[in-house]
Amino acid sequence: MPTTPTDAQIQKLRSRAWFDNPANVDMTALYVERSMNYGLSLDELQSGRPIVGIAQTGSDLTPCNRHHLFLATRVREGIREAGGIAFEFPIHPIQETGKRPTAALDRNLQYLSLVEILYGYPIDAVVLTTGCDKTTPAQIMAAATVDIPAIVLSGGPMLNGWFNGERTGSGTIMWKARELIAQGEIDARQFTELVASSAPSAGHCNTMGTASTMNSLAEALGMSLPGCAAIPAPHRDRQEMAYLTGKRIVEMVWEDLKPSDVLTRPAFENAIAVCSAIGGSTNAPIHLNAIARHVGVELDNDDWERIGYDVPLLVNMQPAGEYLGEEYYRAGGVPAVVAELIAMGRINREAITVNGRSLYENNEGRFSSDRDVIKAHDAPMKPRAGFLNLKGNLFDSAIMKTSVISDDFRARYLQNPEDPDAFEGSAAVFDGPEDYHARIDDPSLALDEHTVLVIRGVGPIGYPGSAEVVNMRSPDYLLKRGIHELPCIGDGRQSGTSGSPSILNASPEAATGGGLALLETGDRIRVDLGERTANVLVSDDELARRRAALEQAGGYRYPESQTPWQEIQRGLVDELANGMVLKPAVKYRRIAETKGIPRDNH
Repeated sequence: MPTTPTDAQIQKLRSRAWFDNPANVDMTALYVERSMNYGLSLDELQSGRPIVGIAQTGSDLTPCNRHHLFLATRVREGIREAGGIAFEFPIHPIQETGKRPTAALDRNLQYLSLVEILYGYPIDAVVLTTGCDKTTPAQIMAAATVDIPAIVLSGGPMLNGWFNGERTGSGTIMWKARELIAQGEIDARQFTELVASSAPSAGHCNTMGTASTMNSLAEALGMSLPGCAAIPAPHRDRQEMAYLTGKRIVEMVWEDLKPSDVLTRPAFENAIAVCSAIGGSTNAPIHLNAIARHVGVELDNDDWERIGYDVPLLVNMQPAGEYLGEEYYRAGGVPAVVAELIAMGRINREAITVNGRSLYENNEGRFSSDRDVIKAHDAPMKPRAGFLNLKGNLFDSAIMKTSVISDDFRARYLQNPEDPDAFEGSAAVFDGPEDYHARIDDPSLALDEHTVLVIRGVGPIGYPGSAEVVNMRSPDYLLKRGIHELPCIGDGRQSGTSGSPSILNASPEAATGGGLALLETGDRIRVDLGERTANVLVSDDELARRRAALEQAGGYRYPESQTPWQEIQRGLVDELANGMVLKPAVKYRRIAETKGIPRDNH
């Protein structure tokens, strides 16, 4: 049954300033009359029911989220049953595999536009429809900035992909296909068929890529109902979750439960622990650091290492494991992972979630019965699975995902008894992915198993937007010798579906004067995971000489902006380590409360 609100609760609704303001009848009439023109009645709009927005990310441009167009029907039914009125609206599309030059360029654009919608329209609360990678952080960032009651409804992963009896996971099969075609084992059509086999249904990536990671972390942060993240998109349970989410957001209005109540420092620490346990994407620190900055919580990459590095890998899911989204859901999803972390003492007891209970209360004892997919905490896949935060003369911060360090990589580069957990190699430097693709198979480069592949000019300013190109395959002549992984370093990102232990998100980037801009092919690079360092082995004097020459030449060159937004973002954006936020935006917090109702429009 719907909650019966008090008169005081009804008087606090933001939407009343539009639809029921006795002190300004003429403006009330203006706002009301156009909202009635498709059938809503005056009595409904002035009934004291909360207006609940549905931030609709589904569209033909965003196939990963397209089924939200249909899920919204069940959200509406839940909202109506709980006593609310649903206002569905579109927001700027973000599609990881469709947007050029990169979907990351649009995360901040979706954030900005959603802030304006939530603040400037008669909305009391909002359901955030998430799925594809950047849609989740963008919307949570906006909800945190405005700080009205908000809840996340994930769209869920696709069903498992299959090819010749083997699971094919989103993205992960792409890296395998690239190796096969480079070695001449498949042709172009077979390449496409192999990759397309990983996308058999509606939904986002079925691997533990950035989409599954960020939706899992939305649940771990407490922003969605328990069990929401992992339900596959086509399952009936996804429809039920949409209905329950619609019901719950109305209750949150009367409880005045807002993002600032949920997104606390303990909540972020819980999410970091979950990220390590699930083998989460290297994009997660960028996005969670951004959300934290917008809500006013201090969080940096040192926190990610300190809190998350020694958390074990529990989820056996590609790219760090074997299985895909269907098995993850059947094995218990986020609740089963959190239950293991509770048993380890790694989950804060107080951090509340959108259902009003703590993450601890929601998930205690919800252990998985499928120990092949979600491991027990005392029998993990790996004992330490978090990110390392590396520093040195190449950058101030860059992360390395340890859950995907393969046995071959570890044996080749990290098991020298005289220099354990460290390696040195000769740099092969590429300026952007076009340069890399043009030259990687050129025999004259004479790359070998001691080469370190470096790509630069691919950060937030240099690309622009920061591209997922740091995961670089070995040249074809090394692949044929069985050398499938070379160490990779870059000032851009890596797809969450990638299994490469690259050193990435390097900050500052080359375009803003980072040390990678000074690197030359043939330089010796030393990486020491024990010391958490990455350095080019040239003298300070030589680096100073190179920097002076670079500055005299006008700095590191990168492509000009192609659109107004590219230019605007380049002028405002921060480094990846700082969340790639728009620097002026982070001072705007809790604006529904601190800035009051916007001025009338007539």
